[in-house]
Amino acid sequence: MSKHAPQLRVSLAFATGTDFTVEKLAGVLLVSLYGNANFPSPPFANTVLDTARTEFLDAIDAQENGGKAATAEKDSKREALVALLRQLAAYVQTACDNDMAKLLSSGFNAVNMNRAQTPLDTPLIKEIMNGISGQLIVKVKPVKNAKSYEVRVAIVAPGGATGPWQDAGDFTDSRQMIVEGLTPGTTYTVQVRALGGSTGHSGWSDPVIHMAM
Repeated sequence: MSKHAPQLRVSLAFATGTDFTVEKLAGVLLVSLYGNANFPSPPFANTVLDTARTEFLDAIDAQENGGKAATAEKDSKREALVALLRQLAAYVQTACDNDMAKLLSSGFNAVNMNRAQTPLDTPLIKEIMNGISGQLIVKVKPVKNAKSYEVRVAIVAPGGATGPWQDAGDFTDSRQMIVEGLTPGTTYTVQVRALGGSTGHSGWSDPVIHMAM
């Protein structure tokens, strides 16, 4: 798994937002993006954005007392302004150098990265059952956003000492992880961790001891 941080992306949600959302963002960018040392070379001058925003506001006002033609004109001015905002978003996404603080300083929002950036919770083993001879069936409480689960086992000696950990496989079904190839009559300690999230995996679960039959 790559050790590089997930690529930040500028949110384009404004494109489907209300007219107020579009106009407000344009106003914010005029203040926050232009003149910002993090973004020295926007793709066009602030006057271009300011003019498009003003024309859009005028079209909104005209729509209130106009008919279909006024609405069509307002929609046209909105599309023109959104197109400029998209250009600025693409510029900011490249120029921010994958730095969240820089990106936000522009006035844009970032795409919600919680799914990729949040470390996974540590699994909780709910139950271990015996399957056929030499099998243990492990069940854990599902971990949100986990891609899969990794299981490891270790033999527990009669005196309680634990042997080296052995990889017991990766599983996608948290409710039925079948560990095979175990020695009947031998006691094992079992741990599970979830795979995914910003760190690649969660911590290992608390160990649970069970005898293979």
